[in-house]
Amino acid sequence: MPATSVPFHIVKRLALAPRVWRVALAAIWLAAAAAGLWMLWRYDNTPGEAARAPEQWPALATMARASDRPTLVMLAHPHCTCTRASLGELAETIARARTSPRTYVLFMAPARFEKDWEKTDLWQTAAALPGATVVRDDDGRMAQQFGAVTSGQVLLYDAGGALIFSGGITGARAHAGDNVGRQSLVALLNREPAIQRGSKVFGCSLFDRGI
Repeated sequence: MPATSVPFHIVKRLALAPRVWRVALAAIWLAAAAAGLWMLWRYDNTPGEAARAPEQWPALATMARASDRPTLVMLAHPHCTCTRASLGELAETIARARTSPRTYVLFMAPARFEKDWEKTDLWQTAAALPGATVVRDDDGRMAQQFGAVTSGQVLLYDAGGALIFSGGITGARAHAGDNVGRQSLVALLNREPAIQRGSKVFGCSLFDRGI
């Protein structure tokens, strides 16, 4: 009995099948990679909630405001990776400022956590900033006085106690480098016209229980 021959077009399809699958899998991988990069970009460029800061220095604030120069306050979460870039930009701001502000960095410290939970390497970085005073903010009470909810929030009050800047000093989450927030803050400290008196804040929630 003669052998049954397979039609040529079927043989061709069988030969092409592995290639088609490879192309399909490559397309799926590229689509997944693009989606992942887009989600990462979106996360990095989505700002946190801006502060509802009082227009005058809070009367109940436990820190002393300077009366002969501006007072700068940064609110920070000690376990937020975004805060590292904010502290780097704060160091750059202080270095560029002709007028050195009285500077406070307030680190969130929930009472339910163990002692010294807030004293991470970020605390040490802040403590090394020239002229900066690092303060433990128990349960975020001082953050609430300043209306701040996002790590990296910076507030600048003038010598008379009036708010003159409220915002962030990074251009995206965990991204160091020149940005409009830092430019504006440096200009105000140098008694020059600021590009703007506020900017977006990129960082973790100060009150996020998951951090």
